[in-house]
Amino acid sequence: MAAAPRSAEPAAYHTGCRDSLGELYHHHQPWLQQLLSHRLGCSESAADLAQDAFVRLLKTPRHLDSFEGARAYLSRMAKGLCVDHWRRQDIERAWQQALAASAEVHLPSAEQQQIVIETLCEIDRMLARLPEKVASAFLASQLHGKPYRQIAEELGVSERMVKKYMAQAMLQCALIEAGFEASL
Repeated sequence: MAAAPRSAEPAAYHTGCRDSLGELYHHHQPWLQQLLSHRLGCSESAADLAQDAFVRLLKTPRHLDSFEGARAYLSRMAKGLCVDHWRRQDIERAWQQALAASAEVHLPSAEQQQIVIETLCEIDRMLARLPEKVASAFLASQLHGKPYRQIAEELGVSERMVKKYMAQAMLQCALIEAGFEASL
């Protein structure tokens, strides 16, 4: 679908304004969906992610100073949406493999599986925001059950530092549980 003539394009968009968001959607949604489709190789997923992009703009208003500025912002947003999409697919695949390898006769319901996948995605996002040593200490303790002394030796830090790392990671977990997103 061809873009509207340049003269019909607004000089700027403010996504907090309903009319401006509508114009942004009209001028850029087909382009964004095509970009996402090219990156993902799936038009259905591209349509979903394009909608997600505009929902995010509705939730978090932005001032985009020009047609080119809007395209640049949407392009960066598309890249992030693709990365999130691929990470979620990896998590879903790992979960399905774990279920397949499980000797358990009773499998979780589809709803329970979705809850587990969403939880794993939240943990993945939390770990990605943590410094490397903090994430490593958290995983070693919570996933592998290693004592702090062993973690300290493996990371080349003191046991006291491991306790600080764990406090930092637990704070992130508590903030997620409370519904807050924190950045370190």
